[in-house]
Amino acid sequence: MNIALIADNDKKELLVQFCTAYKGILTKHDLCATAATAKLVSEGAGLKILSLMSGSQGGLEQIAALVSCDRIDMLIFFRTPNEQRMSGAEFNLMRLCDAHTVPMATNIATAEVLIHGLSNGWLDWRDIVNPKN
Repeated sequence: MNIALIADNDKKELLVQFCTAYKGILTKHDLCATAATAKLVSEGAGLKILSLMSGSQGGLEQIAALVSCDRIDMLIFFRTPNEQRMSGAEFNLMRLCDAHTVPMATNIATAEVLIHGLSNGWLDWRDIVNPKN
């Protein structure tokens, strides 16, 4: 499965810890992330990860495009919950995940449910939606 990782600046360390804890599961899948997040996860958790543009340079839009082309099967996006307003790119990304039935976690509790579901085969239905050639 193709998993996209995004983390707001104050959530990046939490994402690295999450990826370290679930490295055994994540290594079996293809990962991508926005630039700074990819670098931190790669170095901190020792995972192979495709680095996209930084969030401010269009990385969220790149991930949104991958979602809209059914090239992302799961999104883990650790957001800062006390932001006054969601950016247009964040809103669009969430809307696209809903439109393309892509499971998305915006906090560690939901991310753990998704990662355990992934490990237990509960997300294998994504292979029907997005069969690998």
